[in-house]
Amino acid sequence: MKTAHSEMFRLERRDDIGLIVFDVPGAAVNTLRAGFEVELSALLDGVQADPELRAAVLTSGKPGSFVAGADLDMLRQVRTIDEGVALSRAGQRAFDRLATSAKPLVAAIHGTCLGGGLELTLACSARIASDDPATRLGQPEVLLGLIPGAGGTQRLLDLVGLEAALDLVVSGREVSASRACHLGLVDEVVPHAILLDVACEAARRLANVPAVRERDRRRSLARRLRSGLLEDTQAGRALMFRQAEAQVRARTHGTMPAPLRAIEVLRAGAERGAVAGFTAEAEAFGELVVSPQARNLIRVFDLRQTLRREARNVGAAPRVGKVAIVGAGLMGAGIAAVTIGRAELPVRLKDVDRAALRRGMQSICAYLDGRVQRRRISAHERDRLLSLVHPDTAYRGFGGVDLVIEAVVEDLSVKQQVCKEIADVTGPDTIFASNTSSIPIDQIAQGHPRPELVVGMHYFSPVPRVPLLEVVEGPRTAEKVTAAAVDVGRRQHMTVVVVGDGPGFFTSRVLAPYINEAGHLLEDGASVAVIDQAFEQLGFPVGPFRLIDEVGIDVATKISRVLTDGLGERLTAAPVMAAVVADGRLGRKNGRGFYLYQSQHSTAERGAADPSIYQLVQRRPGSAPDHDEIVDRGLLTMVNETVWTLGDGVLRSARDGDAAAIFGLGFPPHLGGPLRYLDDRGAAAVLRRLRDFQERLGPRFAPAPKLVELAESGERLTYPA
Repeated sequence: MKTAHSEMFRLERRDDIGLIVFDVPGAAVNTLRAGFEVELSALLDGVQADPELRAAVLTSGKPGSFVAGADLDMLRQVRTIDEGVALSRAGQRAFDRLATSAKPLVAAIHGTCLGGGLELTLACSARIASDDPATRLGQPEVLLGLIPGAGGTQRLLDLVGLEAALDLVVSGREVSASRACHLGLVDEVVPHAILLDVACEAARRLANVPAVRERDRRRSLARRLRSGLLEDTQAGRALMFRQAEAQVRARTHGTMPAPLRAIEVLRAGAERGAVAGFTAEAEAFGELVVSPQARNLIRVFDLRQTLRREARNVGAAPRVGKVAIVGAGLMGAGIAAVTIGRAELPVRLKDVDRAALRRGMQSICAYLDGRVQRRRISAHERDRLLSLVHPDTAYRGFGGVDLVIEAVVEDLSVKQQVCKEIADVTGPDTIFASNTSSIPIDQIAQGHPRPELVVGMHYFSPVPRVPLLEVVEGPRTAEKVTAAAVDVGRRQHMTVVVVGDGPGFFTSRVLAPYINEAGHLLEDGASVAVIDQAFEQLGFPVGPFRLIDEVGIDVATKISRVLTDGLGERLTAAPVMAAVVADGRLGRKNGRGFYLYQSQHSTAERGAADPSIYQLVQRRPGSAPDHDEIVDRGLLTMVNETVWTLGDGVLRSARDGDAAAIFGLGFPPHLGGPLRYLDDRGAAAVLRRLRDFQERLGPRFAPAPKLVELAESGERLTYPA
């Protein structure tokens, strides 16, 4: 087999087919880097000039990955709209070169095929995908504040039709190979073992029918059926665009420009043709790539990838092979689900209540069933994973586990008792991890004869959906114990942040003043609905009152007491919180909170706050705060407390604070995190606003000493924009 090489590509021969292998040197995955189009074009010229080659197949040299997308460093170097437009047009020209190739080019897709990688395959004559669960296709650019910029919007429109193109581009979601085939995005799905063979045969067939290769976009039957009903009529298209815009505005509240620009670009192509569509795509990409939303979202993506890759520099972590979890409630069952379902570790699930064990097992089953429905695992695989859980009301088998995670009630005496019981039934090296959300780890470790084995592993509810794990390193926690906790979190596919010990650690400490300020705003005359809507419009997934109902008002009140005892009156809860708990309102779990719920699992109607809540509020005289004050009072308490934790040594870095706030607390990602927001707004401006609030409203707005230093020095905490 003869081969030809470039830096990122190599050309191999399979009889009369050229095999173009994309393999970026020194990288775990392929990305479209500057200069890739020149190298690919040169190889294609070689294929065209070789009379022995009838066609070519494009494949990846990376195991489990096709092309992950465009290189983010290339995007970061764009500084002006014109540069962004030029980059987009260069990508369009490069892929036009593929689309107009005189010899057919077939993409053989195995593994991740996203963003620019999918755009690359759309320019090919055909696409064959493996049926492996790792094969996922999508245009996730909107999740980075962008849109596809190398012709992807228009080629998707041509290939799968308007409805599917809107869904894929505007949502940014990924689809499996089978779903992609149903949409017409790929032509055939085959086992990985025969992927290249099938792709080569497809290339040979296309070489015999050039008219079909150049014109037939293999539109799916589903598209042809839809075409006459909606897509090919002006009224039908107008309806589809209106519906898409309404859904985007409801979801983003106008904080994210990329999805709306994507709709505009697809409209241009659908109504004025491909040339207009390509022009609109390049112009929109150029404007978006330099927007603050894209800059921050790309940084957030980097934060997550870095935290997932980063190894704790503490030597080899003890390998955890078996896990036990104490407490089968919502948290315990969620931790068990990700431990068996992702880390594939055997779990002993213990609870004193058999009914709680049954509910916990039902919750675990529901999680695995959901993965089956999404075609991430097979039914057989679900049953195998479920067999890894061993529920019990006793500590049977705990002597053989490497890690025990307690998820019992948030009470120091109870946790210390469980800690002591675990030490009595486990081996001398078994790690004990507490899922506490606020109690200092060193206090819990007082119940253990070997406090160096005690660490915090703070998960967030619902565990399978919230990607953050806050690992809390107590003052006596051994480094290898911290490393083992981090390793387990990564195996559970969590984004792991290591923080120092103290009341509330990082997340609960930063969340508490935000929740407390919502109570003060309520007492100052703002309504529950207005307060929640203000923060949801800013980009929080839910407002503070919906959040406290989910957490449990009683739990939040306990956390507030721990914080007040440890950190002072600055974190004292608003009086209304105690009044609400005294009225028997616990939130969703008993159906009564700031909202009313028919059952524990129902959802509250948007804006349907319980009107009787106002009978418990002692309103202060004066006019209600306006929208800007509501947002600033809530948001800046989070920013200020984040700076407090950085100054106190709870946070290791600004990066960790931003990551934890975004992935654990729902801080709007397009703002980049509380410390990035501080840098963008300016420490001096934030300090002035806090001092104004402190003068009018009291010491809870006292600025962190480090914030004062930043305002005076002009120093940034995060790297420059």
